[in-house]
Amino acid sequence: MAAQVLLLALQIRRGQQVRLIRVWAIESVSPLGRGAAWSVDGVRGLWNNYVALRHLREEDDQLRTELAALRMRNAQLESRAAEAGRLADLLGFRDAHVEVQMLAARVIGASPDPSSHMVFISRGSRDGVKRDMGVITPEGVVGKVFAVYPDTSQVLLLTDKESGVGALLGDSRAQGPVRGTGEPLLGLEYISNDIRVEPGERILTSGQDRIFPKDLPVGTVTQVQPDRHSPFLKISVKPTARLDGLEEVLVLLTRQEFAFHKDGEKSVPVLVGPATSPKPPTPLSTPKPAASVTPPKSAALPSPRKPAAPVAPSQQDAPVKRAAPVVPNNR
Repeated sequence: MAAQVLLLALQIRRGQQVRLIRVWAIESVSPLGRGAAWSVDGVRGLWNNYVALRHLREEDDQLRTELAALRMRNAQLESRAAEAGRLADLLGFRDAHVEVQMLAARVIGASPDPSSHMVFISRGSRDGVKRDMGVITPEGVVGKVFAVYPDTSQVLLLTDKESGVGALLGDSRAQGPVRGTGEPLLGLEYISNDIRVEPGERILTSGQDRIFPKDLPVGTVTQVQPDRHSPFLKISVKPTARLDGLEEVLVLLTRQEFAFHKDGEKSVPVLVGPATSPKPPTPLSTPKPAASVTPPKSAALPSPRKPAAPVAPSQQDAPVKRAAPVVPNNR
C-alpha cells in the first residue's frame, strides 16, 4: 500500500509541474530548517547581546567614575567660589573701616565638648592678639578671645553659657547684658517691664563691657515675654553673625568706635568723612602769612619804645656820672 502511494506521488504533478513527492519532502524538512535557523539566530543574538552588554557595563562604569570626579570637582569649585565671596566681603569690610585696626583670621578648629561653644583661630600672640579682644564678622559680633597661644587663639562664642556682652536696644537705647544660653538663641537681661520691646528690634553693643566698641550689631529680638515673678522682661535674641558656620573672622585690636556697615559700598561715605576731616589743617597754614605780616609790624612799631627813648633823663643823669671823673682830688 505504501509503495502504491509513493508511485502515485511520483506520477501526480501539482501546479507548475512539481511532483507531489517533492512537495511532501519539502514540507517535512522545512520545519527542521526553520528550527535550526532560529536556534542559530538565537545563539548569535545572545552572544552579540552579551558582548554589547559587557561593553555597556564598562562604559557605564567609566561614565560613573567620570561623573563622580566631576561632582567632586564641582563641589571644590563651589567651595572655592564661596570662600572667595567670603574673603571679598571680609576685605571690603576692612577697606570700609580703614580707621580701625583689625586682624583677619581663619577658623581652624572647634572645641570637642558639645557644651562648650569655642573655636580656634589661626592668629596668636605673635600677631598681636591679646586676651579679651573682640572678635567680629561683617555680619556682627562673634565673641571674645578667651586664651592666647603663640600662633593660635581660643575664642569664646556668644552662645556659650559663660559668655556675655554689654548691649542696648536699638530703639529705646535701654541697656542690659546679653548672655549665652548654650542654645542657638541668646538672652537679653535686666530690661524693665515698662520698656516696650518688639520682635525684630536690633540689639547693639553698649561699649560698657570694655571689650567691644559701641553700636556693633549683636542680634535681633525674636521673642518677648513678661515675667510675673520678676520686674524684667524675658527677651530671646537671635545672633546676627552665623556662629554655627564660622570660617573667617576679624579680631579687633583696639576699642576705637566706628560706624558699622555690612556693605562695603554703603560704607564708602564713611571713609570719605574721615578722609576730608584732615582738611582743617589748611586753615592752619593761613595763619602763617598772617604771622608773617602782623608780628613784624607789631614788632616794627617801636612807638611804645619811643616813649621809652625819652629815658633821656638817664642821659641827663649821665652828666652826673661825667662829673664823677672831674674830681679835684687829682689836683
